[in-house]
Amino acid sequence: MSGFFKSSIGRKVAMALSAFFLMFFLLQHFTINLLSVFSADLFNEVSHFMGTNWLVQFALQPVLIFGVVFHFVMGFILEIKNKKARNIAYVKNNGAANSTWMSRNMIYSGVAILAFIILHFIDFWFPEINTKFIQGDWSGMHEGVEGYRYYEELTHKFVSPIRVGAYVIAFVFLALHLLHGFTSAFQSMGATAGRKKTLQNIGKAYSIIIPLGFIVIALFHHLNHH
Repeated sequence: MSGFFKSSIGRKVAMALSAFFLMFFLLQHFTINLLSVFSADLFNEVSHFMGTNWLVQFALQPVLIFGVVFHFVMGFILEIKNKKARNIAYVKNNGAANSTWMSRNMIYSGVAILAFIILHFIDFWFPEINTKFIQGDWSGMHEGVEGYRYYEELTHKFVSPIRVGAYVIAFVFLALHLLHGFTSAFQSMGATAGRKKTLQNIGKAYSIIIPLGFIVIALFHHLNHH
């Protein structure tokens, strides 16, 4: 297994697999958050199920955390390897002619997304872990809030225009990251050149619709908070 990760192909395949997993999670996360725009009660019910289901909490959640850490660590490793390779490449090499701006700057969009994930953890995940695992409260209730607390907590985070602005900027970087990463992941797994155009079109749709959807959700709750 260590030999697999030492090879260039092995690292790219591992990076692609973690990318597929995170893109699937992103779609699932977006679907649940989108419910908050249409029905507070439905969003609360689904959030409570996900937040108290033992399979989700003790199996899927640790896998997700591992997937996030693995993807970013592997991304930094690949960037270092690629940088070393570029340093010994041809002296005259017009990178802009052979690759897109996004492909050459994945590390920067990745760092921006990592900063956002840290903010997101501070906003939602850390308080949730504190409530359930430290305080031992799995009820989903909160004093002064009618029904489950999840919708109230979500909308409260989007009151501040500064935080909403940070979320918007982060999702713009996510879109830029996905515009290259989506197609790149499939190519790493051996997608044929004949399917490249189709994958690019699907990737563009995913990379624009999902981040834009998250932005719309944030702006919706910001503009509609009481």
